[in-house]
Amino acid sequence: MKTIDDFNFEGKKALIRVDFNVPLDGDFNVTDTSRIDAAKPSILKVLEDGGSAILMSHMGRPKGKVNPDMSLSHITETVSDIIGVQVKFAEDCVGSKADEAVAGLQSGEVLLLENLRFHAEEEAGDESFAKELSKHGDVYVNDAFGTAHRAHASTTIVAKFFPENKCFGYLLAKEIKAIDKVMETGEKPVTAILGGAKVSSKITIIENILDKVDNLIIGGGMTYTFVKAKGGKVGDSICEDDKMTLALEILKQAEAKNVKVYLPVDVLAADDFDNGANTQFVDVDKIPDGWQGLDAGPKTLEIFKQVILASKTILWNGPVGVFEMENFAKGTIAVGNYIDEATQSGAFSLVGGGDSVAAVKQFGFEDKVSYVSTGGGAMLESLEGKTLPGIAAILG
Repeated sequence: MKTIDDFNFEGKKALIRVDFNVPLDGDFNVTDTSRIDAAKPSILKVLEDGGSAILMSHMGRPKGKVNPDMSLSHITETVSDIIGVQVKFAEDCVGSKADEAVAGLQSGEVLLLENLRFHAEEEAGDESFAKELSKHGDVYVNDAFGTAHRAHASTTIVAKFFPENKCFGYLLAKEIKAIDKVMETGEKPVTAILGGAKVSSKITIIENILDKVDNLIIGGGMTYTFVKAKGGKVGDSICEDDKMTLALEILKQAEAKNVKVYLPVDVLAADDFDNGANTQFVDVDKIPDGWQGLDAGPKTLEIFKQVILASKTILWNGPVGVFEMENFAKGTIAVGNYIDEATQSGAFSLVGGGDSVAAVKQFGFEDKVSYVSTGGGAMLESLEGKTLPGIAAILG
């Protein structure tokens, strides 16, 4: 696996695919800089070697048309502040404006190209567009895990124009190693905690990880599909009736592979999907009509705690309750605390997937786990066992 450390960039231009698809407020201020922070080490490596960096990224979904609200010019100052170098901006990513800006770039300088998705050819994976992009650099560095699952011009196709001079940036290399640690080389026992609303969105992940894990903790909304499938009463809880047979099949597969599955035994139920609703703790299979389970209960959390603290490798994908509402966030916070404790005791913990990453950030667990993945869809596809095109393009 070639990484950025395998190259010396002295006198060279590095074409770096970053993921600067960051959230902006109404005044175009960046509200979360974590993706820019994550790209900083790779950019600095190029500059410290005596090279220059040409950064390319997308923002939003402009659908192949120029949309000033999604211009990367809005983030240039923030990127400059974070990297510590005044970043130059090119008003396009290909064509004369981009070519001139690249040609004038000196060693130690950074250039940010305009939004790749202002060109429909980017998402189409157009080869001639990728070739135009490739002319900007001597070495291609992919450091955008968040888009590695898409075969776009800048993430995948461009790599073929750098047969020998392509590599992973620090961030993407770390993502690959973190997932590999959970899926292939992790110290046992390995525990996966899967939450979220629907079984259907996690099916392929569950099927793929059953060969890799010792324990599977199931929480959140998909709990109730399993509980109802086993004959329990789930009241008005979210439930995918058409996935109940599948849920039973998963439990059967897990048993055949000696994977211990832990479902909640009690839940905090509410009489409305509202933070101010009336609540009561009930057995997970005896939820009254008109009530719905919205968080894990105390007996459940005690079981989860024992499993997590005995684990050496932990994957957390999805909250165990409706953490966006304060009264139903206690279970997710508790799981975060258990993972923190296990990590301090030497376990490796990987958090990935949109909602669990949001919860980790909201409750301050970012520095208390081993690794927080930056790629939602890319992370999920990796866990499903798929080879991501952006990764395959560097390895090939």
